[in-house]
Amino acid sequence: MSLVTTTTDATADPFTEIPIPQAPTFDTIEAERQHRKERLASVYRAFSLFGFEEGVAGHVTARDPEWTDHFWVNPFGVGFGQIKVSDLLLVDHDGNIVEGRYPLNQAAFAIHSEVHKARPDVIAAAHTHSLYGKTWSSLGRLLDPLTQDACAFYEDHALFDDFTGVVLDTS
Repeated sequence: MSLVTTTTDATADPFTEIPIPQAPTFDTIEAERQHRKERLASVYRAFSLFGFEEGVAGHVTARDPEWTDHFWVNPFGVGFGQIKVSDLLLVDHDGNIVEGRYPLNQAAFAIHSEVHKARPDVIAAAHTHSLYGKTWSSLGRLLDPLTQDACAFYEDHALFDDFTGVVLDTS
């Protein structure tokens, strides 16, 4: 059951007068936390449905709204399609599990703690090991701006070509 106490309002676009949904607002920090955790668990389920899961690889995290140096992440070894809100771990930027009952995926921590630390404006981060992503990465080249989707990354992405195995180091 969701604790969201304020609904999402829609504001009309000034040019088209079409209602555009706005981000939800919350009466309490607990309600916002619950909302983020529910959305995070649902993202894992969706990623599973679309085949974005490969064993224990790939992660999605959401920053906690109160403790902004903490984030929620999936536990090690629980399949994306099985993740529930109650399974999520709250982790601080030192890798300590603050809330949760399962072990932490150290690669998830190593990657996502650095993203959240470097970008305090980012609420959530995701990476997958999808069939298409792995296929493209095997080519070792940047995206060409040939489609509208790829244009979103034009001159705003990099090629990581120093892969040495599972990321466990945060330096």
